[in-house]
Amino acid sequence: MANIVITGASSGIGFEAVLDLTANKANKVIALARSADKLRKLHEIATSLNHDGGKLYPAQFDIAYDNYPDALIPFITSKFDKIDILINNAGLLINKPFLETSLQDFAQVFQTNLLGQVNMIQHLVPYMHEGSHIVNIGSMGGYQGSSKFSGLSAYSASKGALSILTECLAEELKPQGIKVNCLALGSAQTEMFEAAFPGAEAAVLAFEMGRYVAEFAQNGHKYYNGKILPVATNTP
Repeated sequence: MANIVITGASSGIGFEAVLDLTANKANKVIALARSADKLRKLHEIATSLNHDGGKLYPAQFDIAYDNYPDALIPFITSKFDKIDILINNAGLLINKPFLETSLQDFAQVFQTNLLGQVNMIQHLVPYMHEGSHIVNIGSMGGYQGSSKFSGLSAYSASKGALSILTECLAEELKPQGIKVNCLALGSAQTEMFEAAFPGAEAAVLAFEMGRYVAEFAQNGHKYYNGKILPVATNTP
């Protein structure tokens, strides 16, 4: 049995990962996202697919701006006595030329893609234990030496920072026995990808990447700690 918290669960990879995680009746999953409507849809689909599956607890929550002590933590502790897995999947992508990307754009992207993850980890680590696993969802855009794309300076820089945070936390959390890894994902056919790149076709479907993330979250800590792992079909 695993108690799992996942952010960015209302669409794309997070949505698909939740469906895969709840297919295991031993799992209990708290799924967080900003959209209540999309979370209701997730719950409907998960229930229809997994009649004997794991328990799903969707909750509307903004990791960057909402109140943790008064809203999120009481909700989590009402469902879980401990947290085994945290998947930091929530993300924001702005596609603009660098000279047209304002400081406000940069701040907005970093607030969600880095500081929101910092907030989650700081508040949830006290409920984790030896053997727990934190999975940060990064990007090939933030992976050193990979191909880069015009218009994604803010997004890629934020994901690069998340990668370094992963390495630092893996070292800091060693005494507690908590493993921390980052999956640098390549393109997947998600709503965020389609909005940023109209007409483009990603190399991997969202459900395939979601399944990979779900599997890694449950088993990757047996083999890795402090690793930034590229998950892409292209080189570099």
